[in-house]
Amino acid sequence: MSQTDVRLDGSAEVRGEREATPGSAGRRRERLMVPKADFDSYYGRPVLNEPTWQAPDIAGYLFLGGLAGASSTLAAAAELTGRTHLARAAKVGALGAVGGSLYCLVHDLGRPERFLNMLRVFKVTSPMSVGTWILSGYAPQAAGAAATGLTGLFPGLGRAATVGAGLTGPAVATYTAALICDTAVPAWHEGFREMPFLFAGSAAAAAGGLGMLAAPLSESAPARRAALLGAAVECAAATRMERRLGPLAEPLKRSRLLRLGEALSLAGALTGATLGRRSRIAAMAAGAALLAGSACTRFGIFRAGMESANDPRYTVQPQRRRLVKSRSEHDLT
Repeated sequence: MSQTDVRLDGSAEVRGEREATPGSAGRRRERLMVPKADFDSYYGRPVLNEPTWQAPDIAGYLFLGGLAGASSTLAAAAELTGRTHLARAAKVGALGAVGGSLYCLVHDLGRPERFLNMLRVFKVTSPMSVGTWILSGYAPQAAGAAATGLTGLFPGLGRAATVGAGLTGPAVATYTAALICDTAVPAWHEGFREMPFLFAGSAAAAAGGLGMLAAPLSESAPARRAALLGAAVECAAATRMERRLGPLAEPLKRSRLLRLGEALSLAGALTGATLGRRSRIAAMAAGAALLAGSACTRFGIFRAGMESANDPRYTVQPQRRRLVKSRSEHDLT
């Protein structure tokens, strides 16, 4: 029977799954009577539990941590080349930034002892554990470098602390990228290849902006170069990440904060490299734009990630693509 089945009670039941119709060449074509399922999530609810992180705390932690680490590296370079004013400004800026970063982290955790509890173990596979130890080793060196730079006491110890903080600075500036990419948030997790470069560039641009804002023109050349290089790396990494992620990059492309951050970073870097060489006012304006651009970038990335976590399609569609790719590769083998 092509249309009905006979049930045990003797009644006929019409098949609801598919209907067979004869083809012109004697072949059978099957037409689905039920539409193909287009599953997104259970009644449109988010597939992932919404992260409990709050924007002022975690986004501020991302921005201030990057500023602190890159400023320490800039301070070490200035210290070793005899630019005392730039070195002092970068040291003080790094200390203030890492203090604010730690405050944001502890405030998000709720109680200070939770931060101390993470120091009981060291897990290489946990970015949070590694980051906690990096901060714990970096913060005292940044504090020592700033204290000796302001007071002039113990210059040898101060230089050692400055160099140590400068060497640890790149890890402080970029480990937060590994931290957010290790989560299940789609826009962060899938951007793991470019996110460290984006964070490094954004941090360098912010540190360069701080240097141009606080140091005299005669010593701000390293800050201008750091800002220009950082802004270029940041924009290149963001562009590549958005192209590679495809539809998953929609929250990033829609983010006004990210677009504003890129514009401010590029404008600040170019202004600092041209007008900022001769005009103190232009250098200060460029520095302020670079700091604001870096902050907008970090807050924009945070909000775009939250948007991708709340929309089921950004979780389901990448999984489908990976499944199709895996099946096609299996079929080829």
